[in-house]
Amino acid sequence: MRLSAYFLPTLKEIPAEAQIASHRLMLRSGMIRQSSAGIYSWLPLGLKVLRKIETIVREEQDRAGAQELLMPTIQPAELWRESGRYDAYGKEMLRIVDRHDREMLYGPTNEELITQIVRDNIRSYRDLPKILYHIQWKFRDEVRPRFGVMRGREFLMKDSYSFDIDYEGARKSYETMFTAYLKTFKRMGLTAIPMQADPGAIGGNLSHEFHILAETGESGVFYDVAYDELAARGDIDLDSLSRLYAVTDEKHDPNAANVPPPDRLKTARGIEVGHIFYFGTKYSKAMNAVVTGPDGAPVTLEMGSYGIGVSRLVGAIIESSHDDRGIIWPEAVAPFAVGIINLKSGDSRCDGVCEDVYRALSDHGLEVLYDDRDERAGVKFADMDLIGVPWQLVVGPKGVAAGIVELKNRYSGEKQELSLESALARLTA
Repeated sequence: MRLSAYFLPTLKEIPAEAQIASHRLMLRSGMIRQSSAGIYSWLPLGLKVLRKIETIVREEQDRAGAQELLMPTIQPAELWRESGRYDAYGKEMLRIVDRHDREMLYGPTNEELITQIVRDNIRSYRDLPKILYHIQWKFRDEVRPRFGVMRGREFLMKDSYSFDIDYEGARKSYETMFTAYLKTFKRMGLTAIPMQADPGAIGGNLSHEFHILAETGESGVFYDVAYDELAARGDIDLDSLSRLYAVTDEKHDPNAANVPPPDRLKTARGIEVGHIFYFGTKYSKAMNAVVTGPDGAPVTLEMGSYGIGVSRLVGAIIESSHDDRGIIWPEAVAPFAVGIINLKSGDSRCDGVCEDVYRALSDHGLEVLYDDRDERAGVKFADMDLIGVPWQLVVGPKGVAAGIVELKNRYSGEKQELSLESALARLTA
């Protein structure tokens, strides 16, 4: 993509309404624009990152054996009355009446709707277990939406739901999703700490929150250093991890039986990006979701729910990976892999080298952002740092004359002067 043609409305000034780094940087880098309180339009740069995250989430769900479907954003109120949650949910639910005076709602979550789908279409234990998921926009009418996409009213979420005929099966489904979540966050370059949590309004008695570490995190977290050691080995056994101490500051008890000694207790700040629940028959019993068991008797389904905040992850990644110049994207979710900076657009030799590099990298399958604008070098450097492209390849008249280019790594800040061939080999390796 040539930057001269790209829709990228960057801002030099820090927006007054942006209180945290991710909100400031998403506005300044032209990723989002606010439509109304807590609701945002995703511009091309932001949408590219959102889709990268969505793809990783989808691939790991598929690998775990979950099957994708798509449920609507608008749900009938009668389903929520069946479960008993319609009146209990609170003002966060946006309630709607259609032209035929039918009560509807903009879905804040999908336990009721997925339970209806399975109840009406699965009759026998032979068709179980099942894990079904979708990635869909949701709406919760936060009383004070703030922090950009970190706490908005409209948000993109992956939610999956498991259905089993007994606790042993439900626990296995829970473990499958637990493992899939750790793999998902690891692929994004994130360290995710699973913490025992309260189920809240969802219900149930087995629940974990997944927090990624960030200095600007909303919660204080306390956890056993063994988490880091297990993660380094790739050991993600649920029983082992569940026995380790890991809590947010609201639940921290220095006198708890499993608190590690001070030299093994780590403290940090965390941002919640995922939450998983086992809630048994909470919804299936209320909504009469039963199947015929092996002995011919009816069995009420055992269920679990597993959510990942896809749009929230965009902000959370920025909170965990930025500096005073801008965003530092992990390569797996970066909108572009390489940024080419032409220090003298209009110079035939610089233009020629940049065109050759742009074509070669694109032909190799890399997503490239080529800054071909007639702008000062300082502006180009500042914008590329703000956007956070992992690799910057700088082409200038002196370098072209000497047969070299500069390659900069956004994460480390390391700069190298290399021959063009060496730089291309490095980027395509």
